[in-house]
Amino acid sequence: MNHSWTLALGTASCLALGAAAQASELRDQALDMFAAVPSTIPAMTDNPVTPEKIDLGKALFFDPRMSASGVFSCNSCHNLATGGDDNMPTSIGHGWQKGPRNSPTVLNAVFNEAQFWDGRAEDLKAQAKGPVQAGVEMANTPDNVIATLNSMPQYQEWFKASFPDEADPVTFDNFAKAIEAYEATLITPAPFDAFLNGDDAAMTDEEKEGLALFMDKGCASCHNGVNLGGNGYYPFGLIEKPGADILPENDKGRYAVTETAADEYVFRASPLRNIDQTAPYFHSGLVWDLKVAVQIMGESQLGQDLNDEEADKIVAFLGALTGEMPEVVYPVLPAETMSTPRPTGEVMPN
Repeated sequence: MNHSWTLALGTASCLALGAAAQASELRDQALDMFAAVPSTIPAMTDNPVTPEKIDLGKALFFDPRMSASGVFSCNSCHNLATGGDDNMPTSIGHGWQKGPRNSPTVLNAVFNEAQFWDGRAEDLKAQAKGPVQAGVEMANTPDNVIATLNSMPQYQEWFKASFPDEADPVTFDNFAKAIEAYEATLITPAPFDAFLNGDDAAMTDEEKEGLALFMDKGCASCHNGVNLGGNGYYPFGLIEKPGADILPENDKGRYAVTETAADEYVFRASPLRNIDQTAPYFHSGLVWDLKVAVQIMGESQLGQDLNDEEADKIVAFLGALTGEMPEVVYPVLPAETMSTPRPTGEVMPN
């Protein structure tokens, strides 16, 4: 073999070995802070997940008749076609009212330690009950939901198949359990997971540099775990409090749940999977540019003035968190009967 070819091949091998060693070191560091999404549906507390329950939960998730007006479904604010949220600053609900906070994505929400920006729901079952009853969202009541479900024989059959050991399976608790079972399937494995699992080529060099910055700058101190967030509560403005154009003064966050002064303007760390699909950002939904959001977090939470190059690399890494959506086929829902409660209370916008 030609000596120049031998030298070139040797140099290439050394470079490859060096890149592999760097990737391995970066992966080891990342595995101390993050975890890949599991390959199976996580187990739910007191709620065994079955195919029948998943199918029922899917129907309920897409059914607008679970709202008093017959207009809004879970999918209205957590649209599976647009990143699992509604891509609006704050959601539109019953009577075309605007909700107080930005709608979080439902994708991978099963990995959050609690639900909602203030963590007031301990799991997806509890979360599913909230919007149905909220006057600004679906404005319904448990009794009316159950009356609606019982009015349709197909729903009665689906509940019996999903909860076969119960004499009266059509309950509000089981309504929530079915939705939880379906939402637990909404998991999006991403290139970052492949990298964590050993595939050096799953992420680009820029994404890896962004990952290194994300850890070195301190972003991972709040955004860690499987969901890179969703598992801790922190003041918005730990170092420097943003202005009212980003942090509305009348929303004191977790304080509304705990009534503890130390929880004023404290919010659950936002999970970051699919974050480049879910603008606008923050609980206020007042920032549309992900790079700007990254720089705001650097200043307010870390006291770091991230320059454009650093912010661009972190944004590139965040893109590696966008995963493969599970296939979603729109369900065919049971037809109403003469005993189905009629829509009420909807007021058209001016």
